[in-house]
Amino acid sequence: MINNNLIMLRDQHKFSQEKVAEMLGVSRQTYSRWEKGSALPDIGQLPEVES
Repeated sequence: MINNNLIMLRDQHKFSQEKVAEMLGVSRQTYSRWEKGSALPDIGQLPEVES
């Protein structure tokens, strides 16, 4: 479910995965795994993802 929300929000704002990853301070590969659902953001990063 988190992965679908990430995809939807990124698409709404017309950001690339690279841009979102940079904004969150993670690698593009890490962010890509979040969108694929193969990994979840660390609990400490959730407030940043939420805003």
